[in-house]
Order: sequence, then C-alpha cells, then structure tokens
Amino acid sequence: MQIRPLAIADAFEVTPRQFPDARGVFLESFRGDLLAEAVGHRPQVVQTNISVSSRGTVRGIHFADVPPSQAKYVTALSGALVDFVIDLRVGSPTFGQWDSVLLDTVDRRAVYLAEGLGHAFVALEDDTTAMYLCTAAYNPAREHGIHPLDAEVGLVFPDGIEPLLSPKDESAPSLAEALDQGLLPSYAACQEWYGTLG
Repeated sequence: MQIRPLAIADAFEVTPRQFPDARGVFLESFRGDLLAEAVGHRPQVVQTNISVSSRGTVRGIHFADVPPSQAKYVTALSGALVDFVIDLRVGSPTFGQWDSVLLDTVDRRAVYLAEGLGHAFVALEDDTTAMYLCTAAYNPAREHGIHPLDAEVGLVFPDGIEPLLSPKDESAPSLAEALDQGLLPSYAACQEWYGTLG
C-alpha cells in the first residue's frame, strides 16, 4: 500500500496493492495501522456511508464544525469519480486551494481527508458507488456546505460533464459568503484538534 500526501496538508492518496488471479482480484482497501503512520494517529471509524450516483452528479462541497468534525476515507466500489479535497481552514497556508484524485475500480485508490477539510466529488459514470469511512456520526446541526461551482474555489470537472446538484448543494453559500458568516473552521482549531488525536 502506497500513501502519498496531497497538495493540501492532512490529506492523502492511498493506492493499494492488488493481487489478481483467475478468480478475480484481492486487495486491502483500508489499513488503519499504515494510515496511522502517515496521519499521526489511528482514525477511529464510527460510521460508514455509501452513495450511488449518476454521471455528472456532484456531491459537496461538505464539511463539519471542528471539533470534532469528521475525517473521511473515500473509495469507489463501482464506476469512477473525481474526488476533491478543498482546504477550508481559515489561516491555512493553502486556504481556498484544492487537490483531486481519480477513484475507480482500476487502481482502486482511496482518499483520506482530515477533520476541517472540505470534500466533494463528481461521478464520471452512471451507478458510481462511493464508500466513505467516517470518524464521527453525521450531525446535521454541525454540517455545512460551499457551492461546488463557486468560481473562487474553481473546481475543474472533466470535459463533457453536466453538473447535477442537490437542492441543498445548489443553495449553499460561496466560499466568501461562508467566510463572512463565520462558518469555516480555523486552521489553529484544526491543528489543536489533530493534536488531541495522537
């Protein structure tokens, strides 16, 4: 298993070793011990989510209040998606920037993003199934969003994709509006929270 830091601190791309034979393929899709070496603590998975999306579906940009927020480990069980990690931590050196990883059933990569980071993805195929391992249970009172088509964030979708958004994501504020409303987590608070997890 290879774990590579993304351009956004506290986010990682995970590429598993695959063992194909005449029957199919076997792989370890998650290794808490190896992830802990990169992250600095072992993420405690308390909730698993699965979403099934049609081509063009955009989910996100989502984030939660810190603490405790919700770290995520995301992979594609079927289909393909472009997974985005957006730095929404006010005061971070990469605030407002993003990185992306293709998640599919060829390389079977995963993305880990720490608490306080924003998450979004766009499905590239019908019936794309994503699985999220989460370190905190969903709490709607503490969940927030940024409009995924906000020009200031500037997520780049593959050619030929017509974004399909939920009403909730369609009505989400821009990054500037969320900043003005005090919705975004602070980098200092996130660093303090990460320190409690080690």
